[in-house]
Amino acid sequence: MTLTNWAGNTAFRARDVHHPTSLDELQRLVSARAQVRALGSGHSFNDVADATGDLVVLDRMPDAVEIDSATATARVPARMTYARLAPVLNEAGFALANLASLPHISVAGSVATGTHGSGDAVASLSAAVSALDLVTADGSVLTLSRGDADFPGAVVALGALGVVTSLTLDLVPSFQIHQYVREGLTVDALAHFEDIMSAGYSVSLFTDWRDTRVWLKRTEELTTPDWYGTRPADGARHPLPAMSAESCTIQLGVPGPWHERLPHFRPDAEPSSAGNELQSELLVPREHAVKALRELYAIGDRIRPVLQISEVRSVAADDLWLSPFLGRDSVGIHFTWVKDTAAVLPVLELVEETLAPFEPRPHWGKLFTRRPSCPERFRSLVERLDPAGKFANDFTRTLLAR
Repeated sequence: MTLTNWAGNTAFRARDVHHPTSLDELQRLVSARAQVRALGSGHSFNDVADATGDLVVLDRMPDAVEIDSATATARVPARMTYARLAPVLNEAGFALANLASLPHISVAGSVATGTHGSGDAVASLSAAVSALDLVTADGSVLTLSRGDADFPGAVVALGALGVVTSLTLDLVPSFQIHQYVREGLTVDALAHFEDIMSAGYSVSLFTDWRDTRVWLKRTEELTTPDWYGTRPADGARHPLPAMSAESCTIQLGVPGPWHERLPHFRPDAEPSSAGNELQSELLVPREHAVKALRELYAIGDRIRPVLQISEVRSVAADDLWLSPFLGRDSVGIHFTWVKDTAAVLPVLELVEETLAPFEPRPHWGKLFTRRPSCPERFRSLVERLDPAGKFANDFTRTLLAR
């Protein structure tokens, strides 16, 4: 059986796949291999997780979560998905500040690629990391914590530094969320973009660059009937208009715990479009967002033939070297494409060209065609921790090339 990524558009070339059951076994395995990389949930749409040597999957490693109430942190196994982690935290009275739209993804893989949710006041999932443990090229364990010189380079690291085994995440008190879907947002409403995106704890705009819906997630009830000229959805909605909402989290303003409202999709159901898609996302500085969106609306007729849906989200800045949000509050413009690479790539190139004046950065786990720049300090960190390129693959070699 061929091992592939989430979308099935990349077949992993690894010679062998290993499932260590202990840290000692993992250390020995890494030390003995010339080429090795870790694989999480495989929720990627490019070859970031590919390997020509061996792959290690941590699905048989211990999975205990260690919550420290005094410091409001949790030490979490790298292999764990947010779907499994969130109820454990909630039961203890804690929450993560944000979650991605899909809770089925692994913590380590999400962090390593800069994955995010939405919310003006909250940063990416990676920004919640306060410490991590990784097995380095010689098989030893390196622990890095916030404040260490190398820490900002080791969080969003694309697997280039070693195999992450655990992460310590910042927690907040558990909270409730109301989720609403509003329909009929017009392009003219972009004049109120700042107010719309700040109107909830988490706000997402779903659009085909003609018709737009708003996923509005608030800690308080929405009491404004005519919210920016929109109307309330008269039933549950899926982000893809033609899809059943059966796999989606509860809407219609019914309050519920953070982990059952912040994701768009339920953890106990596979999303309706799972695997039948390609994805891209470009992140632009917040101050350029409205101009960038107007430019995309202007070419909507050229985007729509290969588009399933786009999502617009806001993400707060962080200080992580490879983060798409380094040093700037950002707006993510996401594209869920049809599963036809040949048809999608020319349109993606058009989108990248259209957004080029607005300093876009790509999501590392999704399709893009323009090579991003690599900070010299990250390149130096890779050369110091992995001088022989044990954890390198085609994706990281291209990124690190001068």
